[in-house]
Amino acid sequence: MDVMCGRNLMARILGLRLVAAFAAFVTLLSPAAAQMVSNCQAIARALPDARFIPAAFAGGPGITLAQASAYEVAISYVGHSTFRIETPEGVVIATDYNGAAGAGAAPNIATMNHAHSSHYTNTPSPEIEHVLRGWNPGGGKAEHFLTFGDVLVRNVATDIRSYGGLEESGNSIFIFETAGLCIGHLGHLHQMLSDAQIAEIGRLDIVFVPIDGTYTMNHAGMMTVVDRLRSSVVIPMHWFGQYTLSAFVSETRNAGLNVMMFPEDTLRLSLNTLPEHPTLFVLSREIPF
Repeated sequence: MDVMCGRNLMARILGLRLVAAFAAFVTLLSPAAAQMVSNCQAIARALPDARFIPAAFAGGPGITLAQASAYEVAISYVGHSTFRIETPEGVVIATDYNGAAGAGAAPNIATMNHAHSSHYTNTPSPEIEHVLRGWNPGGGKAEHFLTFGDVLVRNVATDIRSYGGLEESGNSIFIFETAGLCIGHLGHLHQMLSDAQIAEIGRLDIVFVPIDGTYTMNHAGMMTVVDRLRSSVVIPMHWFGQYTLSAFVSETRNAGLNVMMFPEDTLRLSLNTLPEHPTLFVLSREIPF
């Protein structure tokens, strides 16, 4: 029985390597075409319990390791819940955009949530080509599936607390698929994720997690969400003081994650440079809030 279980596990790991390597290969050949469907959902459905393990692409037809590593995504922490993400083709995304998008030109895409005014603005820059609200101002569920350049942006709605009650679908988890990577921003998450929501999210290599411990979820609940998402890279956000950050760092370290304090302005990651062991990356903020 142990031998059979071991063989099954090895087969699943090999299968994930092959699927992920194929997705990356397709992305390298035609990044825009690869985003017509959700690779992150497809891989998660094929191998729901596996975590991505970086594969070596050197030696592939016409693709060197240096070329594979060139398909990097640049991530900068603007502040609060806003990150500035730049894809290999130069598409710029600002998450939970409240008017600040970091140094540089206006983003091409801005996502917003509306639990608090620090997560959105009613007057976004007219230079932003796509403003994606995580709630539906007309009622019901917001639904986004946008392909722009080499990125696919989609959302999964969640509920939020509101004036002592519940606002259904008042928050969105936004997923950004680019260069073979699956990147998720949990927004102002207030609830444990259901199996259906986990399936809809799919695989996440990188996840931005609110760690305030009160306005969203307590640390134990958020760690449960992180564990279920099985991400290689966890990046904390939405923290208001060093004590809160230190407490979450201690809890993640106790849970078995590696911890890396990243002092540089921009974190660059590709499929080939994801850590083999789940790692918490603490980024410095441009705005201390």
